[in-house]
Amino acid sequence: MVDDGEQAVALTDLSLEAFTARLAAKHSVPGGGGAAAVVGSLGAALGAMAAHFTSGKKSYAQVQGDIERIAGSATALSQQLLQLVNEDARNFEPLAHVYSMPKDQPGREELLENATLKACEAPLEMMRLCSRSIALLEEASDKVSTLLLSDVACGAVLCGAALQAASVNVFVNTAQLKNDEVARPLEEEADALLLANIPRADTVAEKAVTRIRGKE
Repeated sequence: MVDDGEQAVALTDLSLEAFTARLAAKHSVPGGGGAAAVVGSLGAALGAMAAHFTSGKKSYAQVQGDIERIAGSATALSQQLLQLVNEDARNFEPLAHVYSMPKDQPGREELLENATLKACEAPLEMMRLCSRSIALLEEASDKVSTLLLSDVACGAVLCGAALQAASVNVFVNTAQLKNDEVARPLEEEADALLLANIPRADTVAEKAVTRIRGKE
């Protein structure tokens, strides 16, 4: 939420220009997590667009059902990622409050641990959603119109970048957790998502470029 002396509004209600200006200014939110969610949302949206433009074309009738599913799923993922911009901001507020407390204040360490753990939630969910988006884009790359391969490739690049950016926001928080038994599963999941999906995103983009340039 944004509240600079005016009525509070969701970050996603800001215009693109206003969001970018706020991101560049001295504000605690949005930050890297919010930016990652926006980029991932755009990537998924490109996949949805490519599917929508392919839908109904006679030469792709044999995959019409798959195209409709991809369009619906990618649209939903895009919307979910965008909402994580607001969730990430909400989750960061308690952490920022604890950071402002005197270090010797009673109970601060427990509050810090809990707030740090909460701050891991949105970026980790971004990673999951970006991974699902990459899988859809991978499928779309073999089914959408060849005229839309560039959009699918761009979507894969964006989702891959968002996945990596979100992971940084996971690791910067897990590194501060005192309880290794809590931090370790989060880091292991983030590592696994990176390992499985960054190569997939790269391959989608590389194969699309190869086809676009007529070398396949």
